Amino acid sequence: MGMSVGVLDHFNIRTRKLADTVRFYQDILGLEKGERPSFAFPGAWMYSEGKAVVHLVDISPTEEPQKPDSGVVHHVAFVSRGFSAMKARLQSKGMAFDSRQVPGGELWQIFVNDPNGVTIELNYEAAKEQGAGSVPTERADDVGAR
Repeated sequence: MGMSVGVLDHFNIRTRKLADTVRFYQDILGLEKGERPSFAFPGAWMYSEGKAVVHLVDISPTEEPQKPDSGVVHHVAFVSRGFSAMKARLQSKGMAFDSRQVPGGELWQIFVNDPNGVTIELNYEAAKEQGAGSVPTERADDVGAR
């Protein structure tokens, strides 16, 4: 049998801004806060479609310094649905984001930063987003170079 790394299971954010970070993933991206094992440290798990895809660890009770951004990780990407709805949601929440079309036109993207400076990339298959409006070239606000 061949070997495979597989698909991304989750990513972990160590934060001093737990409540703000939970709020971002819930209220802005629409993830759900769900069950989490009883670890000896505080945190939260955020779920998408029944899967805990974002693990948050609250480092505020420790001496661990908060990184000012996402470190060497440039961004984390999700395969997404509902391009127009997400753009409307971000605009209604006053969130800065960048939307674009990947050259060739088959993929639309939205980039938005969480409260810790982690860039979240949301990818939408253009063919599945029919009726989603015009090509996503506007920029609500710059969230950093990609």
